[in-house]
Amino acid sequence: MNERKFDSFDYLKVTVEEEFLSQYIDGYEKFGWNMDENRQQEKGMGKVTLYMKRSRHIINKVELTRLQQHFEACMEEIRTLKASVNSVPAMVSLTCGLTGCGFMAGSVFAVTAAPPIVWLTVLLAIPGFLLWAAAYFSYRGVRQKRSKKVAPLIETKYDEACGVCEKAFRLLGE
Repeated sequence: MNERKFDSFDYLKVTVEEEFLSQYIDGYEKFGWNMDENRQQEKGMGKVTLYMKRSRHIINKVELTRLQQHFEACMEEIRTLKASVNSVPAMVSLTCGLTGCGFMAGSVFAVTAAPPIVWLTVLLAIPGFLLWAAAYFSYRGVRQKRSKKVAPLIETKYDEACGVCEKAFRLLGE
């Protein structure tokens, strides 16, 4: 006779960036979550929605939830750090470019004055052009520096997330 055992489940819906999909799936498995075979992953705009479930009768559920929140915080910090590799240099280059635009606007106002002030036009146009050119080179330079600065921080956060998953795996007793 086929004996069935009753089991109820907790369900979890998580939307993550495609870039981090494997890390999230591997991580959540350490907390007892399994992919819900009744629901398919939903993909759209660089994000994936995962549907998972786990038994409601697992022991140490409170501690597992605390560790899971720590894991999620680590992954969010990793995402933020990776995003900063492009956002910080973009802000620096935009600042250079907009400052250059300010100088060029002053140059235009100087040339359109009632008697055109040519010396002021030239004086303001030179830094304007230089700042426009500097925007490109500052982006490249700041991005390279930011990548070097952020890489060890990201690696440390991955190690921390791995340690949290290891603790959760031991709590599950698998």
